Amino acid sequence: MDGSVETGVTAPASRPLRKLGFLTIGLFDEADPRRGHESTLEIIELGERLGFDSAWLRHRHLQYGISSPVAVMAAASQRTSRIELGTAVIPLGWENPLRLAEDLATVDLLSGGRLNPGISVGPPMHYDTVKAALYPDTADAEDFGFERVRRLLGFVRGEAASDFSGTEGFEVFSDRVQPHSAGLGERMWYGGGSLRSARWAGENGMNFLTSSVVKAEGPEPATGSGPVDFAGVQLSHIREFRAHHPDGERARVSQGLVVIPTDSATPEQRARYEAYAAKRLPRTTAPQGPGRLLFAPDLVGTSAEIAEQLHAHAAFREIDEVAFALPFTFEHEDYVQILTDIATKLGPALGRHPAV
Repeated sequence: MDGSVETGVTAPASRPLRKLGFLTIGLFDEADPRRGHESTLEIIELGERLGFDSAWLRHRHLQYGISSPVAVMAAASQRTSRIELGTAVIPLGWENPLRLAEDLATVDLLSGGRLNPGISVGPPMHYDTVKAALYPDTADAEDFGFERVRRLLGFVRGEAASDFSGTEGFEVFSDRVQPHSAGLGERMWYGGGSLRSARWAGENGMNFLTSSVVKAEGPEPATGSGPVDFAGVQLSHIREFRAHHPDGERARVSQGLVVIPTDSATPEQRARYEAYAAKRLPRTTAPQGPGRLLFAPDLVGTSAEIAEQLHAHAAFREIDEVAFALPFTFEHEDYVQILTDIATKLGPALGRHPAV
């Protein structure tokens, strides 16, 4: 992957990698969902032992993946002591911001201030089929835009949620969400893939999650001009975010590409990993669908090979935090091997050594 923004210009050196994280979807078998959730918790425990800085959970509703990451983070918080716990991302279209603020603050306190909640906006997936169950009385009146994020941020940061506080009989009432977890408001992340979302996250003082999917904005390239450059598009989002954030260049950005190191993989594992990436490769050659979504290729190979590709990636060179995404459909043993290689081989190749 060519990460140069301008042809013929020597690429600047990557920023030293400061935080190493991973992202998992937490798949399970409908016949035995406990086993899948237990596997996720064991992977998070392994991540802490390997020295990862953070573990992130995907979010899936009415599917066979984690539907309640806040509950899973609560469990993980009691089985770990150091690793940060994040979501990438909670779709707010499914949530009541006030109730979610209560849950996030509670789990953040139980974890000792280790939560990194990532959120996004937009209508729930397949909304027409689920709106009668989700919002039976208000489906057509619900606002799925940025205002929903503003409400959540306000509640998390301690803004009033009620115009009443004080004592009533034997009960004491607060006008803001309780418990309040100081510092959580600074650890809220927005998962975005467009210039508009990057700008909004920056203007509202959030951190920014960028993944292996971005929106290819602007006019379509002329025929024969070559493919749209994923790294260049992602870089434009990072720069847009920081240009509008109060912290400027110090504003936090985390990148979530799919990386699959094979240093300690068996021949059978390598073959499956390469087949997985090859099957997904065609979608990376051009923007997909009416939203013109652009996907990054999965990076499969030795840690040295992956590190070389990342150092040539224009967007990677401007971030110092990653949450490498684990592939969806692999087995527990595969995740153990991949995480072990990321922590012990790829991380050091990128200048990051295991946390202690």
